Amino acid sequence: MKREVARGGLDLLRLRVTGPEERIFGLRKALLEQAALLGIDLGLQRADVHRLHRRLVVMDMDSTLVTIEVIDELARACGKYEKVAEITERAMRGELDFEQSLRARVALLAGQPAEILDRISANLPFAAGAERFVGALRRLGIRTAVLSGGFVPAVEAARRHLGLDYAFANRLQVREGRFTGELEGPIVDARRKAELLEWIAAREGLSLPQVVAIGDGANDRLMLERAGLGVAYRAKPALRAFADACLGLGGLDTVLYLLGLSDDEIDALLAK
Repeated sequence: MKREVARGGLDLLRLRVTGPEERIFGLRKALLEQAALLGIDLGLQRADVHRLHRRLVVMDMDSTLVTIEVIDELARACGKYEKVAEITERAMRGELDFEQSLRARVALLAGQPAEILDRISANLPFAAGAERFVGALRRLGIRTAVLSGGFVPAVEAARRHLGLDYAFANRLQVREGRFTGELEGPIVDARRKAELLEWIAAREGLSLPQVVAIGDGANDRLMLERAGLGVAYRAKPALRAFADACLGLGGLDTVLYLLGLSDDEIDALLAK
């Protein structure tokens, strides 16, 4: 056991547990449920070579990389917030099919000026620790991607600001400067996120155990299950049950602890 005082006054414990693999990982769900009841963050990963050699991190956007749901803020600016937020929340809990719920929300935006989304995209509130997190990953040469069920303008703004390597999202149809209430191109849903994770890993010449996936909602489940390390960050119960780690007490940069880094090592990286 190794104990450290982490950033923000958090106590960080690194434990190595030995025993039959099927027994230890069979306890994963129970351990994560108990951690939630105790109000602590917990991650469980195999003590193999991949644990210290992750080479790709893929992230959800809304309520993960940024603190808002972009479509909710877009709806708020259009006077449609209550209707859209209700659909969003039900979708994140896994109560509604993602594509149907997305199309229903987008339809409510018909006739609204597209420039509203540009204004929101220019002022994204990034999650605590997001810049430190991505900055450290870049210094380590770890590739980064955002895979979002949201919209291209916001995701591209995040990619440019943080220097991410890949960005994928849904495209709103615009005619004469206004939303039509329709989408263009393939939908980035749970299945598409998992496919994109695999495509990026293959393009970078990486195996799936070298990939970390981070998300907060039911739409992120498949990509977390495909990755070598699936992290539920400030997540809904619908996702927590399928994650290898559940974090939420600190910022997004606490994921770096799961990569084996200490605060001193992170600070040294960023000081270069």
